[in-house]
This record gives sequence, structure tokens and C-alpha cells, in this order.
Amino acid sequence: MKQIRFLVYIVITIVAVATLYNLQFKNKSTGDSVSGTAESDVRYDFNDLPVKGMVTMIDLGATECVPCKMMAPILKKLEAAYRDRAVIAFIDVWKHRDQAPRFGVRAIPTQVFFDPDGKEVYRHQGFMSENAIVEQLTRMGVEKPAL
Repeated sequence: MKQIRFLVYIVITIVAVATLYNLQFKNKSTGDSVSGTAESDVRYDFNDLPVKGMVTMIDLGATECVPCKMMAPILKKLEAAYRDRAVIAFIDVWKHRDQAPRFGVRAIPTQVFFDPDGKEVYRHQGFMSENAIVEQLTRMGVEKPAL
């Protein structure tokens, strides 16, 4: 009898832990991500990207992708530094799968740079450093911010 009771406790514990894990994972993956960070701070509608009249950099990745995670603090910093001069946006293509074909994404992360007319000027796949992003924006005529 004690063995059966012990097995029941183990099964209940396993089910409880699995349920908590699933709830935590589900809550983590439900936020929209269209911002300069890999967090859910939605500033732009997908249809507004690229933003007309402004140089726009769109980073297409996923919040769970390792190089994308490495870029998240860089994008957050650059979004603040370039505010009102250029748009830095992030789209999580694992959550918004229709955006990957729209922007021709074949690997993540992919960074796409658009001129103020919305024409693609430059594309990069993989991790892109802060310096490389700043250099590209500078080549596109955006004044370098004080970082």
C-alpha cells in the first residue's frame, strides 16, 4: 500500500512539474515582437515596415535563436540611439511565419536595410555587430549617434 501511495505522489509531482513548465513556456512565446528589441514592445504594424520616409533596418529572427539573443541588447541600444532618425525593428519569424517569405528570409537572423523610399539597399545573414550596423546606417546617410 505504501508503494502505491508513493507511486501516486511521484506521478502527481511529474504531472504538476510538466504543467508548470508548459504554462511558463506558453506565456514566454505568446508576445508579439515588432520592435528594436527581441522583447514584445510593439511600435510598428507589419504593414508599416519598411517605414516610408525613414531609413529602416529590420532584423528578422526569433527570440529563442542564440545569435538573435546576442543581438537583442544591441538592437535595443541602437533603437534608442537612432530614435527619430532611423527605424530599428525586430520581427520574430517563428511567431509570425508569414513575414519570413515576405522579406525573403532563408536563415535567421537576417538584417534588411531599406532607404527612405522603402527600397532594399543591403542584406546580411547571421549575427551583425553593433559597429557593422552603425557603419551600414552611416553609409545610408544616417548621422552616427553618440553611443
